[in-house]
Amino acid sequence: MLRQIAPEVFHISLMPRNSINCYIIEGVLVDSGIRSSYTTVKKTLQKIPVYQHVLTHAHADHQGCSDQICAEFNIPLLCHPNEVFRTETGMVTNDYPAPQHWIARLQQKYWAGQGHKVEQTIAENDRIGNFTVVETPGHSPGHISLFRERDGVLIIGDVATNMNLLTTAVRLGLPPNIFTSDQRRNVQSLKKLAKLNPAVICFGHGPVLRNTDRKFEKFVENCSVSG
Repeated sequence: MLRQIAPEVFHISLMPRNSINCYIIEGVLVDSGIRSSYTTVKKTLQKIPVYQHVLTHAHADHQGCSDQICAEFNIPLLCHPNEVFRTETGMVTNDYPAPQHWIARLQQKYWAGQGHKVEQTIAENDRIGNFTVVETPGHSPGHISLFRERDGVLIIGDVATNMNLLTTAVRLGLPPNIFTSDQRRNVQSLKKLAKLNPAVICFGHGPVLRNTDRKFEKFVENCSVSG
């Protein structure tokens, strides 16, 4: 499903109920779903041309068809320096707390794509069109978000989710600990994003949130990590 959510911002739902998403922002593809997302992403890019591909982070459900897409459309791949190893090798679960867990092994085997050369790295305050790169580590060491100040559009990757990943029920939540390298640091990144007062929040998992009642900030205020 392809939907325009703001000027030059398109949401691509790659799995039912928005369970895996990617986005096109001002001619840049952000994330690419899992390996089998290739056909859907390819068809979308035949309608909406892009000139770059950016990863929020290099987990299997975000880099899955990046290699195929970059090769097919001859576009460069960008990510944070701390994501380069996973991006270029395709070994995407090595930052998980338990990379040998059976779920991690299944993700690596069936979801992850081949590695692809990173043409350029991006970091805090770099620009992707009118979007500013915001470093938001925690879920992965080099996780980034992208923020357009003029209308408050925020691409948040997996710093937070807007669905229960087991039931697919819509709700704001933290990413699962099993896939998150440092949940405390991730919560710090969430608090950093809340200070931006985003108006439209685009998640890797779950529907887009129109933040009209400060629901996001209220969620972040109550975030904590036990233990």
